[in-house]
Formats: sequence, C-alpha cells, structure tokens
Amino acid sequence: MILFKSCEIYSPDYLGKKDVLVGGEKILAIENEITGIPATLVKTIDGRGLKLCPAFIDAHVHIAGAGGEGGPGSRTPEIQLSHMLEGGVGSVVGCLGTDGMTRSIESVLMKVKALRQEGVSAWMYTGAYQVPTPTLLGDVGKDIAMIEEVIGAGEIALSDHRSSHPTLDELIKLTAHARVGGMLGGKAGIVNIHMGDAQDPFRPLHEVVQNSELKYTQFLPTHCNRNSYIFEDALEYGKQGYIDLTASSYPYFPDIEVKPSEAIARLRKSDVPLEHVTMTSDGLGSLPHFDEQGNLERLEMGYPKSLLEVVKDSVLEEKVPLQDALKVVTSSPAQILKLNEKGTISKGKDADLVLLDEDFRIRAMTAKGELMVEDYEIKKKGSYE
Repeated sequence: MILFKSCEIYSPDYLGKKDVLVGGEKILAIENEITGIPATLVKTIDGRGLKLCPAFIDAHVHIAGAGGEGGPGSRTPEIQLSHMLEGGVGSVVGCLGTDGMTRSIESVLMKVKALRQEGVSAWMYTGAYQVPTPTLLGDVGKDIAMIEEVIGAGEIALSDHRSSHPTLDELIKLTAHARVGGMLGGKAGIVNIHMGDAQDPFRPLHEVVQNSELKYTQFLPTHCNRNSYIFEDALEYGKQGYIDLTASSYPYFPDIEVKPSEAIARLRKSDVPLEHVTMTSDGLGSLPHFDEQGNLERLEMGYPKSLLEVVKDSVLEEKVPLQDALKVVTSSPAQILKLNEKGTISKGKDADLVLLDEDFRIRAMTAKGELMVEDYEIKKKGSYE
C-alpha cells in the first residue's frame, strides 16, 4: 500500500488537506488523518505543501505512430511509457489518424494491450480520417460493442483537405452505428472528429443533428483551438456539444493557433460548461503546416507532457483556478468517454494519482496503485527504453 500524507487534495474539486491510502490498484481511503497502519505494510509519501490530483487522461494520442504527410520518412514513432509518465498521464485513448491506408487498426489495438501490460490504462478509437473508415470487424458498431478496448470511432476528418469528404448520409450512418455499438457494449460510442481549417467547420455536425435523431453529444470534435475562427465557433458550439482543445501544437504555430491556456480561460468566461471541454495532446501525431496551395511547409510532433504544461500556464498565467484547469484533463474526459473508474480522487476509484509541487513538477505518480514516479524520477520504463 501507499499512503500520501497531508496533501492538498484536488479531486479535481478542492477537498482540503487530507491523507489518501491506495492499494490493490484502488483508492482505499481519504481521511483527514490515516494512522495505525504498520510501517511494514505501507510506503508513506510526505505530501506537505504539495497538491495531489488525478492522473491525466489524454484522450487523443497516436500511440502506434502517425504522420506521413511528408512522405515515408515523416512517419512518427510509437509512444513510449515514459512519454506518458513525464506528463502525469495515466490513461490514453489511441487513434490512427491521417493514414488509414498504410497503417492498421490492429497495430493500435496491440499497442493498447502493450501499454496495459506496462502498467497504465489505455483504450482506442476504431477508424481513421477516411469514410468508409477502416475497422477490425467490418463495422464501427461491431468494433465498439464486441472489442473491450474500443470505446468509440475516430478520428474522422471533416472540414479538412485531407478528409474524404463524407456525405451527410455517410456521416449519419457511421455516427448511428457508433452510438448503437456503444449502447450494446456499455461504452461511450462517441465519434472523435478531426476538425480542419475550412470555414464554418462545425457545419457538417449541425447538419447531422438537424437531419437525424442524433445529438451533439454524440461527437467529440478536436483541434478546436487550431485557428481563431474555429475557436470563435467553438465558444457557441461548446454550450450544446463537446469540444476538445489540442495542447501540443501551439508552441509550433503561435501565429495561427489560439493558445490552449487562453482558450480554457475564454471558455470559462463564455459560460461554456467545463464538463463539455476536454484537452488532449495529439501526442506522437505529426503537426503539419500547409501553405494556401496545400503544400506541406513543415512538420512537428506533439507529446503528452504538453497537458501538464498547459495546466501550469492556465493557473499561473491565465489565473484559472487549479480545479478548473484540471477538469479538462481529468473528470471531463472520464465522464464524456464513460471511463467510470478514472478522473476523480474518491474512494473505490482507480489509484491514478499525481503529486505536484509548487512549480508543477511531478514529485510522485501512481498508475493503478503502482508507484511510477518517485522523488521526481521515473521509476518504471517501457519494454525498450
């Protein structure tokens, strides 16, 4: 067992200074003071002056690699366990992305299994940018209903020159199948949407809702801070549907993108419920920049640690309360994606915890009760690190 002593608890809501006991992958107790446990049975971590929060959920990561827009040499590598731990990420949702032609859903599924074997939590979306989209069992609904690791479909590309430009009927059918698959499998069944740079980018989603019985909450559109006009639309769209911010791309494209910490602050001021907002890294995905003629100018790559950097900037620069900055990477994605054991510090939930110092450095971290980071040092490495 591990006992966190005298921590400032952010669940993500602030609970005050308390002790937290974990063991057997779960949070066993949260009390003002926990005593009486023999020292031989517990490892005690002094949390005085430190903040204990849920480990982050990064719900859009190219865990099996991505990219390729610049040719074969621009394909990105698979994620390593340390990429997650250095950013306080205890759970990921993998996706394929642009390349549904030379990469496979099977490779994403096997990487999910590998990460689980290494001690963290992982799920995936079935599909890729293209519609009809690649699947494991021939239909997105079957994949979601029958394969434990699959919780939704995506990322499906819209409003982008790399999209396959699905018809309204195609998009309705795909989304409806994902919804029914989710119902049958007890999953979110959500459709993760890659949002591109086209004007009026949310129009296809509005048309789906207007022409079917499907709701806005059936979609999780991502990259909603990729430029100023999509973000302005997101300020309204987010009041009725979910939106996802991308954390890793801003440092590379500051003249184009809305800084994610500023986006969180503006969403709060615009009365968008933070329960509708998530933030993901787009980790290990390529971050391409194309000119007005569609020619690739340069490529960068994102990392999960960008989530922690944005949380820090949100608090220190934008003066967002810590509990609100944390919600978009903890409780909100857990609720939206029906990851019911994740996202909050409460008795019986998975013991995915991050202990932060005043500079937002990770003093300690557990994933399913196992100590992964101790005294600022990553204690567990992936298979080939």
